[in-house]
Amino acid sequence: MIEVLIKFALAGIVFFVVLNFAGFYTWVERKQSALIQDRIGANRADIFGFRFLGLFHGLADMVKMFTKEDIVPAGADRVLHTLAPLFSVSFALAAFAAIPFGDRLIVGDTVIELQVAKVDAALLYVFAMLSLGVYGVILAGFASRNNFAILGGLRATAQMISYEIALGISIIGVIMVYETMDLAELVRAQGRLVGGWLPLWGIVTQPVAFIVFVTAALAETKRVPFDLPEAESEIVGYFVEYSGMKFGMFFLTDFLETIMVACLATTLFCGGWQVPFLVAEGLDAGVSAQAAFHFPWGATLPVSNPVYVLLGVASFSIKVLIFCFVFMQLRWTLPRFRYDQLMSLGWKGLFPIAVINVVVTAVALVFVGERP
Repeated sequence: MIEVLIKFALAGIVFFVVLNFAGFYTWVERKQSALIQDRIGANRADIFGFRFLGLFHGLADMVKMFTKEDIVPAGADRVLHTLAPLFSVSFALAAFAAIPFGDRLIVGDTVIELQVAKVDAALLYVFAMLSLGVYGVILAGFASRNNFAILGGLRATAQMISYEIALGISIIGVIMVYETMDLAELVRAQGRLVGGWLPLWGIVTQPVAFIVFVTAALAETKRVPFDLPEAESEIVGYFVEYSGMKFGMFFLTDFLETIMVACLATTLFCGGWQVPFLVAEGLDAGVSAQAAFHFPWGATLPVSNPVYVLLGVASFSIKVLIFCFVFMQLRWTLPRFRYDQLMSLGWKGLFPIAVINVVVTAVALVFVGERP
């Protein structure tokens, strides 16, 4: 019963943080875009005259979406029209269950894994949930009974499936190097040092895979410069016939997927919760909680398990925030691709590069004789 309550508490914390961060993300993006474009940005919504730098705009958006009329086009499939945004949000949220955001927390005799779902093949689970999000996109276009929405849904589905291939191949090299699909163990494997000073993170062992992964993942989330399925200057998007909170759920899904990409990039390539030179000892047995900083010049600094876990969670959070900032910077800097350019990049650019990277990694591992 205690383990069940712990899992429910972890799930509540993760979903509360993720959903609120997605709402906060909208405000940050408005402010960052305003900064890039040299303008003031969102600052009009207020409560009793207080504006707080435009923070209330997210709240105003939520109230607006909940109170707007839910319009279903004549002839549309009402059931599928309702299920499509639910599918998109549900699968995006479910993927966060397998993301480890910290190392083991020791409370008395209880060992708490800071991961909602401890899955041996967590990486496969995450990719399965993200892949199922395609159903929400194609159903939204199909159920609307709008020709433009159907075309937008088909185009979005083609884009997502195409870039999923490069995305999946790009992580094979990471799996080969660290020999696990358990995300928590993969993060622990990145805690080693090369030469006593360089963290053995995925970006060090698989730099090409990192570039392919981030590029393909951004295309998977349909964000600028890959936002062809939703671009106003292009064909009408797959959710053109949605209003109110149904539209808001598609809007929320985009931010959730962007945060998920940042979490995956952090976990696979940037050491997850790892802090440079901070090493945990004895946690595999689940009975001791020794941890200490081992600096390259020979000094050590022991820390308790709660401090170690807190530093790990902070490290994970900071890395995710940095990735989110970079994604927003790209969104407001790069121009949009044409659709033929977008598909060519996926099939003629990222796909062969990802395959070559896997082959080179395999050859290197064979000749090295042992993995790092």
